[in-house]
Amino acid sequence: MPSPTEYRLPFEASIYDMEARLGEMENQYARDRGAGGASKIGDQIRRLRRELASLKREIYSQLDPWQVVQVSRHPQRPQTRDYLELVFEEFLELHGDRAVGDDKAVVTGLANLDDMKVMFVGHQKGKNLAERTACHFGCAHPEGYRKALLKMRFAAKFGLPVVSFIDTPGAYPGISAEERGQAAIIAESLMEMSQIRTPIVCVVIGEGGSGGALGIGIGDRLGMLEHTYYSVISPEGCASILWKGSEFAPKAAAALKFTSRDLHRFGIIDEVIPEPLGGAHRDHREAAANLKGFLVRQLREIKATPLDRLMDLRYEKYRKIGVFTEQANEDPATPAPASLNGKQEAARTA
Repeated sequence: MPSPTEYRLPFEASIYDMEARLGEMENQYARDRGAGGASKIGDQIRRLRRELASLKREIYSQLDPWQVVQVSRHPQRPQTRDYLELVFEEFLELHGDRAVGDDKAVVTGLANLDDMKVMFVGHQKGKNLAERTACHFGCAHPEGYRKALLKMRFAAKFGLPVVSFIDTPGAYPGISAEERGQAAIIAESLMEMSQIRTPIVCVVIGEGGSGGALGIGIGDRLGMLEHTYYSVISPEGCASILWKGSEFAPKAAAALKFTSRDLHRFGIIDEVIPEPLGGAHRDHREAAANLKGFLVRQLREIKATPLDRLMDLRYEKYRKIGVFTEQANEDPATPAPASLNGKQEAARTA
């Protein structure tokens, strides 16, 4: 597993400084013990470990939205294939869309999760340059979504629940993807996943960008790992549209309200899955254990629900998104909105 010290986020400087001091003290303690002498720094090491844990907790409990984006993109953060090894007991990959080819940005296959057989679908970004290039940095082509949809239909036919991992900055934006029907296949995926007669659990494990994320993101349960985002657009894309420059990405991130805690508060997602202290990139196994616990619990619950009832609940879940109430203006000092003119009234009542 890669060491998180290979890539450092700016706001983690104090954590790395304390870890360096702790490392030096532990080395000194080992030298003293190896020489047969009694070390006097054992209590200091224990105290520093407690302080380090407290510092991580303090920093990571107060991340701003842009810092959350940085953590979600951390190069050492576990990706889909990492979780396939750590969460599932067995995985048999299934390839191809029966039309164009096999998009490596989308991984599909049969998997065992505890005592349950599931169909797995997920984005893959790649770890090194060669893998990232082959996976288009996690940006799927139409054949990727077509492949995912074929496997979900297969799952429904044989009564297998679907598990979907979302980790993409967005669908591939190139001309070749548009020529092969990018928008159409994502729209088809949204429609079919809303109606496919099998339980579906979706989890955002990193980035959840735009229609590329939604293309495999419709389900009965939607969870997000703690330091991830799920949004209609990337912060850089939003900043380029609204403020004509990607340097305003932190401002856009704050405006979009796309972190796990924001979306849980809005009722968009069902649960925030906790990450290890300092983020999933610091402890892949603990992150995987938390993720597995969520998946097993949710699948057991929804598998016990009659299928017709499950379909009704899924429909209601997505119909409620975006519902809001308006409070009547009770302040007589505030003027009422201007009345509609004839054309506006006709358009409103049409």
